[in-house]
Amino acid sequence: MTSRHTPAALTPGLVLLFAFCCGAIVANIYYAQPIIELIAPDLGLSSTLASLIVSLTQIGYALGLFFLVPLGDLLENRRLMIATALLAVLSLAGAALVEQPNLFLVLSLLVGFSSVSVQILIPLAAHLAPEATRGRVVGSIMSGLLLGILLARPLASLIADHFGWRAVFACAAGVMLAICVMLATTIPSRQPEHRASYPALLASLWQLLRQQPVLRQRAFYQACMFATFSLFWTAVPLELARHHGLSQSQIALFALVGAIGALAAPVAGRLADAGHTRQASLTVLALAALCFLPALSPIGAGVVGLAVTGVLLDFCVQVNMVLGQRAVYALDAASRSRLNALYMTSIFIGGAIGSAVASLLFEHGGWTAILVAGTALPGLALLAFLRDTAKARQLA
Repeated sequence: MTSRHTPAALTPGLVLLFAFCCGAIVANIYYAQPIIELIAPDLGLSSTLASLIVSLTQIGYALGLFFLVPLGDLLENRRLMIATALLAVLSLAGAALVEQPNLFLVLSLLVGFSSVSVQILIPLAAHLAPEATRGRVVGSIMSGLLLGILLARPLASLIADHFGWRAVFACAAGVMLAICVMLATTIPSRQPEHRASYPALLASLWQLLRQQPVLRQRAFYQACMFATFSLFWTAVPLELARHHGLSQSQIALFALVGAIGALAAPVAGRLADAGHTRQASLTVLALAALCFLPALSPIGAGVVGLAVTGVLLDFCVQVNMVLGQRAVYALDAASRSRLNALYMTSIFIGGAIGSAVASLLFEHGGWTAILVAGTALPGLALLAFLRDTAKARQLA
């Protein structure tokens, strides 16, 4: 089943715009994480309730992935993205202004929920891209997404240090308003031909999950990888501050160095387009399982070794994500938004688990515990990949 959309050349400028929008939108989920210790006392939140700011934002994102993103297969995509982005503007502006702690928590949930417009944008790009270059296009756009994840925390810290925590949300609201204008004026429209009721659309998610083994496999691999990614980037600021004496500004610079790995996405797309998905997946899963090991050497135990781990890990996570998306989007063009919803929900569940256990592991076992868990998770994905590959060869 095909989809009707306004014919449009996916120019390099439009791909760059898609990438910027993805990064700016997904960053909304992460702005609050490094500044909750500034937000909580100002609003009168206890330390226990302060953690709900991050949790509710992530819960909101998960709800949006499940209940909102599948609508990309049913409703006109541009209008859906604009409506969702406008909700993000209102939620972020409200977070910058409110004084009541309970209302701020509700707005945190809405910030996460409204940030899923990024997951409507990516399948739209896949629809617009020619088959021969789809992996390259998706890879380029995913670079923007990962950069948004990596840069959101240091940007929030720097803005809050100079202008206060409310300025972080005010700036984010301004960026989202600009994105609304860009979406309205530059993004092609696309009206899906899929016809179903909303309950039937949601019910089809389970059917797709059951019917598509490739979706289940790629979602599991990337969930393990993203859990490792979140584990590292949650724990490494603690390690740098406590054992290496880095300031918040220096930790922000460290995150910028780690973001170099995000540049791998276009490479991953080209590999997928050329038919090298299996070999590339094997390589990055194995490399991810080994990238924590520099910390075992006297040289690698320092800041440089941690930076090497961060760059390699970001590279592997980004490559594997794009390879997975390329494979998943090829399953059924008419179901891309729903397939993407399932794929990304699995990934962010993995990320939430990685973030949740990072502090606990670090407090009880130090960096050694992070190293063990960070090696085990991609190792588990590697074993699953080898098993699935062996099964596929037996059936061939």
